[in-house]
Amino acid sequence: MCGIAGFIGSGDQSDLVAMSAALARRGPDGVGNWVDASAGIFLTQRRLAVIDIACGEQPMWNADGTVGVVFNGEIYNHVELRRELTQKGHIFRTDHSDTEVLVHGYIEWGSDLPIRLNGMFAFAILDRRTHTLFMARDRFGKKPLYYHAGAGLFAFASELTALTRHHQVPKNIDVLSVQKYFAYGFIPAPRSLYQDIQKLPGGHLLQLNLNSRTCSVSAYWNYKIEPIESIPAKAEALWGEELRALLSNAVKRRLMGDVPLGIFLSGGIDSSAILAFAAQHQPGKQNKTFSIGFNEASFDESEYARLVAAKFDSDHYERILDLNTAAELIPTVLSQLDEPMADSSIIPTYLLSKFAREKVTVALGGDGGDEMFAGYDPFKALKAAKWYQRLVPRPIHAAIRSMVELLPVSESNLSLEFKLKRTLRGLSYGPACRNAAWLGSLEATQIGELFGTPVAEDELYAEAIDAWENSHADNDVDKTLEFYARFYLQDDILTKVDRASMMVSLEARAPFLDNDVVDFARRLPHQYKYRAGQTKYILKKALEPMLPAAILYRRKKGFGVPMTRWLKSMSQPAGDLPSIDVNDQWVDARWHEHRAGTSDHRQFLWSWIVLQAKLAQN
Repeated sequence: MCGIAGFIGSGDQSDLVAMSAALARRGPDGVGNWVDASAGIFLTQRRLAVIDIACGEQPMWNADGTVGVVFNGEIYNHVELRRELTQKGHIFRTDHSDTEVLVHGYIEWGSDLPIRLNGMFAFAILDRRTHTLFMARDRFGKKPLYYHAGAGLFAFASELTALTRHHQVPKNIDVLSVQKYFAYGFIPAPRSLYQDIQKLPGGHLLQLNLNSRTCSVSAYWNYKIEPIESIPAKAEALWGEELRALLSNAVKRRLMGDVPLGIFLSGGIDSSAILAFAAQHQPGKQNKTFSIGFNEASFDESEYARLVAAKFDSDHYERILDLNTAAELIPTVLSQLDEPMADSSIIPTYLLSKFAREKVTVALGGDGGDEMFAGYDPFKALKAAKWYQRLVPRPIHAAIRSMVELLPVSESNLSLEFKLKRTLRGLSYGPACRNAAWLGSLEATQIGELFGTPVAEDELYAEAIDAWENSHADNDVDKTLEFYARFYLQDDILTKVDRASMMVSLEARAPFLDNDVVDFARRLPHQYKYRAGQTKYILKKALEPMLPAAILYRRKKGFGVPMTRWLKSMSQPAGDLPSIDVNDQWVDARWHEHRAGTSDHRQFLWSWIVLQAKLAQN
C-alpha cells in the first residue's frame, strides 16, 4: 500500500518533492523518485511495505530499464500470475513482489493487464519503448487516482492534495461538483472538486502518448448484473456452499503479507463473516479484531462484536467513541481529508484505523457485502415506492410529506421518524434519481435555495439517470444494486476507508470485492439477494452454519454516529464558504432549526463543515 504521483511536461524536481511529501502518510517506509529531466518525466512513490519488504522498492523496472511502474495497492493473485509469466519465459529479480508482476504482466499482455488482476490497485507504467504512460485503477476504485491533463502538463497523484502541490495544476472550484456533493453526499467520478482535475473511475485505464501528449480514457470493466437464466435444483443449498467456498478463498488471499494483520469487527454480518473464514485459515488468537463502540445504545454494536470475537477466540480490542473524543478527532480528520465527502462515519473509521495500527499494518473489513447482496434498507422500500407513485397524486404526496415533517425529531439511530422522512424524500423523485435523493444531504430545490439559483435535476443527477436508463437489468432491485456498486461504494464507502486508514498508514482490504465473489454475486438472480423483506437472503442462509442467529437476523444498524445530538453541541464554523457564492442566511437558518430540535439537518450541516474546512485549505 503506497502513494504515487508524477508528471510529464513542465515542472521540476521541487514539484515532485512537494507532491511526494503530501503522500508521506500513505507510505512511511520509503520514498523512490525517478527523473528524466531532459524528457520532462518525473515519477515518485511512497511505500508502505507489506509484501517482499526487502525487494519491493519503487519505481520498479524490468532488466533493461525500458518499462517501469509506480504502484499503490495489492495484487492478490500475483503468485499465480508470476507462475504463468515465468512459464512464458519472464525472469523475475525479486523473491515475491507483486509489483514486479505488473512490470512483466504489462510487457506480456499490454493493455489487457488490468482485467487479469485480482486486487486493489492504481498504477502508472512508463513504457519507454513506445513512449507511453499507461495507468489503470481497480474495478471498484478501491485505490484512488486523480489526474490533470492540461496544455504542456500531464500530472497524476493518489490524492487531490498531492496533485495540487504541483505549482502549475490549477485549483479552480467546480461549482457543479459542489452541488453534486450535496446531492449525492460525495462527488461522483470522474468529477472532482476542481474544474481541471478528474478522477480516473474504477475499472478504467488511461493511455498517454508522450510524443503527441494525447490522452485517452476507456473502461476495461463495468459492474453489470447478468443473472443466470436457469436456476438449478436445490439452488439455495448449492449456491450457499459455493458462496462459502468463494469467501473462504477471498479471505485466504487477503491474509497474505509479511506484516501483522487484523480484522475490523463491527458485529454485523459482513465483518463477522470475515472473521469466521479467517478462523479457518489461522485459528484463535492469531486473529486480532478491532471494534468501535458508542455510549448511545441505538448506535452501539460492541456487544455483538464481542459475541463474535468470543465465538472464534480472537484477540479482541475495543474503543469507545464519545462526543469528547470525536471533538478531538474531527480537526485532525478534516485537515487530512483529501476531497470533501459527507459520510460522518469517517470519524469512527479513523479511530478504528488509528488504534488498529498500534497492533497491525493491514486490516480486513466487510466493505462490499451490502452492495453485492442487497443489504441496505432502501431495498425494502422499492415495491412500496412503485405503488405509492402510481396511486398517490403529487399534491397529496406533498401534503403527506408536510405532515410527516411535523413528527418530533429523534436522535436515535435509524429511527422510524428518520426512515419515514427519508423514504418520502426519495419518493418525490422518479426511479432514476430516487437512490441519489435518499443518500444526499440536500434535495434539488434546497440546493437551488442554497446557491441562489435553480438547478436542473437532469444535470444534478446526470450520473444516476444515465446508470439507471442504460442498465440492462429488468428489475428495480438489480438496478438499485448497480447504482450502489458504481457510485456509493466507489465514491463514498471505499473512499472513506481508504482516506481514514491511510491517515494512519494502515492498509485496508475488502474480501467481498474479490473478483470471484463479485462475479458470483452479479450472476445471482435478485430474489436470492432480496426476498420477502429479507436483505442479503443467500448470504445469511450460507452463513447459518457459521454464525449465530443473533448476528445474522438482527436489525441492521450501520456504522453511523450520533451526529444529530453531537451537532447541537458543536460551534458553527465562522466565515463564508471560500470561493463559492451561497446564501449564508439559509445556512444560518438550518443551524438554528437543528439546535432548536425542530428539524434534523445533520447530513447537510456535517457536509457544510467538511466542505468549509476543505475550501479553507485551498
